Amino acid sequence: MLSLLSLLQTHRHWPGEELAGRLEVSPRTLRRDVERLRDLGYAVDATRGVAGGYQLRPGGQLPPLLLEDEEAVAIAVGLRSAAAGVETSDAAGGARSLAETSLQALTKVIGVMPSGLRRRMEAVAEQTDTEQPWAGTPVVDAGVLTVLAQACRDDEPVHFGYTTRAAATTDRWVEPHRLVTLGRRWYLVGYDRDRQDWRSFRLDRVSDPRPSGQRFRPRELPATDALEFVRAGMRSMPTRYAVRVRVATPADDVRRVVGRWGEVTDLPGGADGEACLLAMNVDTLDWPLAVLAWLRADFVVESPDELRAEVRAVSARLTRACAGAG
Repeated sequence: MLSLLSLLQTHRHWPGEELAGRLEVSPRTLRRDVERLRDLGYAVDATRGVAGGYQLRPGGQLPPLLLEDEEAVAIAVGLRSAAAGVETSDAAGGARSLAETSLQALTKVIGVMPSGLRRRMEAVAEQTDTEQPWAGTPVVDAGVLTVLAQACRDDEPVHFGYTTRAAATTDRWVEPHRLVTLGRRWYLVGYDRDRQDWRSFRLDRVSDPRPSGQRFRPRELPATDALEFVRAGMRSMPTRYAVRVRVATPADDVRRVVGRWGEVTDLPGGADGEACLLAMNVDTLDWPLAVLAWLRADFVVESPDELRAEVRAVSARLTRACAGAG
């Protein structure tokens, strides 16, 4: 039954003989199992004749889930850690977190698990500590998220309101391409028809997305993928500080710490042990300071002057903290 359902979900139409062959059962057994799926609520269409076969049709209601043990545990774990910082609405129109909605779904999933599988899931929950979402995480409306995801899937243009970085409210007419999660934020990558150019949009700034009911022919994205497009856009945005630091440690060591938030280039080794150049464009100096502290390597701040001042101030504060410690 599980294998049959999995195969039906991968093709729009399965010829009957091919499906029976893949499952290594007789056509009669296949017909019987299809009927069992229908009894469970899965809408399976059947066609007769030489080209006859089976097709799983989306239903109006979610039928019972047929899951392998590992799949059920994976779903339960995913629900526990689902999408912190995303909002949905309750029946009264009030906002509630997706974490709360996920907890309700998790309760239902665990409730129908066999006792042995339930104990495995409860063990995962009991032995796992989860960090709370960061303060100030942008809130994304779950309705916005699902409407845009479906528009990306169906190549359907959408209208939506958008608040720009300068707090201006605009109307956008976009061919959605892909959703991206980066850091603590969600982004939509799409082609802006009014501006006739590719753009990325922060989902917490999107409001009232309205599908058009039309279809468009997808354009070629001017990047290797949507994630790289968003990253390139972030790098090109004006920032307050252009940080440049020479660090006396291998470039790979710095890359492991700074991740995607900085560029690291190798430098020829010198008498003072310089090995790489760290470049970061930031609005605050908190992150560069943390990176330099974690590296535990000698460094020279080339710019900006404000970072030099911050390094001196932090150094003096730490020195005072050690005074009289013996």
